Amino acid sequence: MRHFLALLLLAIANGLGLVAASDYHEQLTLRPLPLSAVLASFNFRANISIADFESHNFRLFPRSLGQIIQYAGTRELHLRFTLGRWDAQRWGARPWDGTREGGTGVELWAWLDAETDKEADEKWLTLTNALSGLFCASLNFIDETRTIRPVMSFQPDGDHPNATLANTRLLHGVLPHEVVCTENLTPFLKLLPCKGKAGIASLLDGHKLFDASFQSMAIDVRPKCDENGNCVLEMEQTVDMVLDVNRSKRPRDSPIPRPPPSGDLLCDASKPYNSEDTCFPADHLEGQDWTLSEIFGRPMSGPCPLTDAEVPPVCIHVPVTRDIFSTQGAREEKAPDGNSRCYYLAPETDFNLVLTKPKSTDEAQIHAKPETPLLYAERSFTGHGQEHGGVQAILSNPSDTDVEFVYMESLPWFMRIYLHTLSTRISSSISSENSTDIIKEIYYRPALDRTRGTQLEVLMRLPPHCTVFLTYDFEKAILRYTEYPPDANRGFDVAASVITTLEPKKTNLRTTSLLLYLPTPDFSMPYNVIIFTSTAIALAFGGVYNILVRRFVGANEGGGSALKTRLANLIGKIGGKTAKK
Repeated sequence: MRHFLALLLLAIANGLGLVAASDYHEQLTLRPLPLSAVLASFNFRANISIADFESHNFRLFPRSLGQIIQYAGTRELHLRFTLGRWDAQRWGARPWDGTREGGTGVELWAWLDAETDKEADEKWLTLTNALSGLFCASLNFIDETRTIRPVMSFQPDGDHPNATLANTRLLHGVLPHEVVCTENLTPFLKLLPCKGKAGIASLLDGHKLFDASFQSMAIDVRPKCDENGNCVLEMEQTVDMVLDVNRSKRPRDSPIPRPPPSGDLLCDASKPYNSEDTCFPADHLEGQDWTLSEIFGRPMSGPCPLTDAEVPPVCIHVPVTRDIFSTQGAREEKAPDGNSRCYYLAPETDFNLVLTKPKSTDEAQIHAKPETPLLYAERSFTGHGQEHGGVQAILSNPSDTDVEFVYMESLPWFMRIYLHTLSTRISSSISSENSTDIIKEIYYRPALDRTRGTQLEVLMRLPPHCTVFLTYDFEKAILRYTEYPPDANRGFDVAASVITTLEPKKTNLRTTSLLLYLPTPDFSMPYNVIIFTSTAIALAFGGVYNILVRRFVGANEGGGSALKTRLANLIGKIGGKTAKK
């Protein structure tokens, strides 16, 4: 049935001549990482001409998303679903330089056609509600208290005329508490031409995706123009996931980990105490042999018939010394340096890839060395108590050049920060630059209670091989009891900070989200008061009611009970009948 549908789609596309080869392509890039991990990056790209888009002539571009963009007056759209944390210390630089990554939860920013802020807010409300229904997410909860208007952090990725940008408004919203799950993946796959039935999308299984150590789903819609002025609307869908190889290879019916036999242990032979009965685990050798069907739970269901045949569907980045085997019929193409191999697949044939065990224990010959990122960033709360607190961001520059970046915070309104406490401190003896010269520019938009959150953007320049501590204090607001969530004692999620590097190149990274504890009332007290009050009222009302309604008489004045009278009459009748006999 799958092959029949694939042939039918291909016949329609080629027979009618409706789709160009460059209108859609997809590619899966695999990159082994240290310590039993592998990065899988799925990239899908579909184009539609501006004329076809405006005339509602949708082909490979999804109609459901296109109509929302048109109705909400959206010039450029970026949507992120992220779960987990990218470990930059082990895995190196982020894929796509962090441009396809969002903060924990759901993140959305868009450029809207609007001449006033009021008009932009109305279109933003329309856009968030429509996307909420399309992707089964809580995007409709992005209200004015969770929306900001970035000034320095975001720039358009598409090609827009200056006159068009002058009449647009940029809005940004985030839901850090949103849990990304399978119900968000299903509408994501429905936007693809092959709907996850063929091509690399057939490997996307919810059990594997959401069991990953890190996963991010991204949707970017933007206009692109060539040198001749021919413009298309491009939609790019990206899925990045870091899989734990050992955990992915466990059978689904028995996922409990068990210690391997002593003969299967991988030992580091370079240790002086290594012997037959002494083994030091070689962590860098763990999980470096796998197959595509093992880590994804299924083989790839052939290529999508609508994809561009000139773009290889599967690529893997491993050193040239590693041995890789593929399904018969697939054509391998190596990069000039030998560290990248791509595969062109045979139609109507399942595809599998086998990465064998490394022959050497040298880590450089097992996987490519991760690229060092421009910045390392982490953020945490400081202080104690339920009234005040502080935020500390640690930013490190491991490179040999200065790094200029914008640090942006989108904080809830109940975090009332003190801007005069914002300070930086350099922790390095190499740099002679004063810590006060780190901050070049500040944009601050204070919060209004229950109306809007705090927006803070700081333009900074960090010298090479330096670490800067950015700190500020804040005050915790007291909420109304109706504003607390059902799990009030868990705390409130604070969105991740967004860091955009400007020099020497443009990259993006997010810190982890934070969990803020606010003064929380004892929600059992209202229950206790209600029970106590109800009991007191019941006792008082019952006593008063008895006094007012009941009539008290003496025992000798009251008549006998009806039951006693009936029994006496019955006994009398029986006695009379006995006497007559």
